[in-house]
Amino acid sequence: MRDLYLLDPDWTHLNHGSFGACPRPVFEEYQRFQRELELQPTEFFRQVPDALAAARRELAQFVGADPDGLLFMQNVTVGVNAVARSLQLGAGDEVLATDHEYGSNNLLWQYLAERDGFEYVRRPFESLDDFWAGANKRTRVLFVSHIASETARRFPVADLCTSARDAGIVSIVDGAHAPGHVDLDLAELGADFYAGNCHKWLSAPKGSGFLHVADAQRDRLEPHLIGWGWADDAEFVDRHQGEGTRDPSAFLSVPAAIRFLREHDWPAVRKRCNALLRESVARLGLAPVNPDFVQMVALELPDCDADDVWRRLREEHRIEAPCWSWNDRPLLRISVAAYNDEGDLRRLEAALRELL
Repeated sequence: MRDLYLLDPDWTHLNHGSFGACPRPVFEEYQRFQRELELQPTEFFRQVPDALAAARRELAQFVGADPDGLLFMQNVTVGVNAVARSLQLGAGDEVLATDHEYGSNNLLWQYLAERDGFEYVRRPFESLDDFWAGANKRTRVLFVSHIASETARRFPVADLCTSARDAGIVSIVDGAHAPGHVDLDLAELGADFYAGNCHKWLSAPKGSGFLHVADAQRDRLEPHLIGWGWADDAEFVDRHQGEGTRDPSAFLSVPAAIRFLREHDWPAVRKRCNALLRESVARLGLAPVNPDFVQMVALELPDCDADDVWRRLREEHRIEAPCWSWNDRPLLRISVAAYNDEGDLRRLEAALRELL
């Protein structure tokens, strides 16, 4: 499937998890919307509300969500900010999170904790029961990744959300790596707030993501800006989508990305990618942080300067596969997407044997 993507063939791309890659047919649809916008801006924006509603319904069906509680967002960072800044936490409150959470979200919670006086508690995750033992009467929020970015660890979010609901704790899930990567049924999962990216594993254009808000929590979410959609009696989506003039082409292209996945038998693509990744992990002999991986795995490297390994992979081998230090452990993260083949992984393995 490599010819269906725009990626530079001189590079080995094993970092789909960071920014994704938009297939040619989806990118063409994205550009078609942009051209229509510039050809007749007034008519285009006249049609945008209905077009966005239709795109939102298709996305909601794909992720098993209520379309009336689904908001398009640029990305998960925007969605999590919108929720965190709406909850009005204060002194004596706690937010419970794992120690696998994404760096920018950690910065958000640390900033708000310092500003508003609550505590942001990051707890190791050895098991569900051990982690949940960190919840107490001061815990107001559970914040957890569906699939962690740095460690690629997949968490039992449905069980965690159930525990949170039973304890009267608000659950917020960072689903940046889930849509298109694993099957989603947000109604069954039961998070109060679930933020997801469409530009990663769903293969939509950059700038497309979403926030799903459970019915019981919708009155708590404050608009991140007040625009034309604001009115006390307005529907939930209308109150939050009136952002003024902006190019909605990335959002409108999400249905094209969903069609692309369906047309190319994505369960079979996932199965092939997982097999390639598992074979490579076995050949490398490095321990995965997350044995339950699908298309993305983090491997523990022997003692080394992770940043230097990452630099040399790029500069000496033209391989994109990120390395970093997590909890003082050097990790390599490998993503295998539809456009990858065994040759890509063999090149990475040869480079690692040389560098390590």
